[in-house]
Amino acid sequence: MPKETMTPRERWLAVLTRQKPDRVPMDYWGTLEATARLIRHLGLSSDSEAALVAAFKTGGQRARLGRRPIDRLRRQMLDRLHVDYVVTVGPRYVGPRLPPNTDVFGCRYRNVEYGTGIYGECVYHPLAHYTSVEEIARNYRWPDPDWWDYSEIPEQIKGWEQHPIRGGGSEPFLIYKNLRGQERAFMDLVEHPEIVHYCLDKLFDLAYINTQRIYEQIPGQVMITYVAEDMGAQEGLMFSVKHIREFLLPRMKRIIDLAHSAGAYVFHHNDGAVRKILPDMIALGIDVLNPIQWRCKGMEREGLKRDFGEKLIFHGAMDNQYTLPFGTVDEVRQEVLDNLRILGAGGGYILAPCHNIQAVSPPENIAAMYETGYEHGWM
Repeated sequence: MPKETMTPRERWLAVLTRQKPDRVPMDYWGTLEATARLIRHLGLSSDSEAALVAAFKTGGQRARLGRRPIDRLRRQMLDRLHVDYVVTVGPRYVGPRLPPNTDVFGCRYRNVEYGTGIYGECVYHPLAHYTSVEEIARNYRWPDPDWWDYSEIPEQIKGWEQHPIRGGGSEPFLIYKNLRGQERAFMDLVEHPEIVHYCLDKLFDLAYINTQRIYEQIPGQVMITYVAEDMGAQEGLMFSVKHIREFLLPRMKRIIDLAHSAGAYVFHHNDGAVRKILPDMIALGIDVLNPIQWRCKGMEREGLKRDFGEKLIFHGAMDNQYTLPFGTVDEVRQEVLDNLRILGAGGGYILAPCHNIQAVSPPENIAAMYETGYEHGWM
């Protein structure tokens, strides 16, 4: 095996700047349950899966890696698999005390067991019963940017200088769906566009200030800013192009321009069959496209690489619908080789799963993905 000559940060940066890395970078996204199973599979802990999941939850789910024992286990797992993981920074909440299971927007959550994993589902939508902007303005208190303390961010990157740093960004329509309820939120695009505009302005303003303050704490250190919005389903867009252009794109452009002004690359997460909107997203200035769900209509890897490969870095493409959860180890290995051949041709690819690996995925498959990527990803 060739000797590594780059750090994870250098490897990511080489891909982002269209230079040649020593090997294709690899990233990891996984649920708590999937991560715990993988840690046990690799022999890094003899604890039961339930105990490991409980430890993860006690330690918190923030993406940045700390120095708690459970975080050291996770780091050992990632290092064992040669993952070029990203370290996320963010402020500490110091605002008004929140009720149990309630977020800063007043949305309340309940844990739901789906057999292979537990997910927090929004069960109370604080803006669901309002019918006008005036009612919301009169009765609802929007979070204040001063409810967060940003002063500890410089400390968060100490010891992680060799890894890509992620900070800031936005995904406001996701929040809007929780505030109004998912069905109501989509209906609002037609029935109450003034409410959508008003709320998205508030949410994007908060995201903008949050991102700006993160940059101010660690100038020039943030490599990746996450600008996301799920627009696609299996067969096509969940929104009309008209609505995407009216409600989302102008506001996303503000965050994208802010990121670029700070020297950060824009990592755009957009699930599903989103090919139709990709030219608009490229015009906005996104740098990285995730998650490349190539089993969705129009998202075939060959076409994406052919039509957008000179304008986008591709991140993901390891299929979570069939290959990782239900495929054989040999099928996983073949998909890695296919992704390296198709999306990695000439550079511009970061190997990763299509969104979070679920607990239904055998740890043997997950390990095979990274082992194959490490064995065959040398440039």
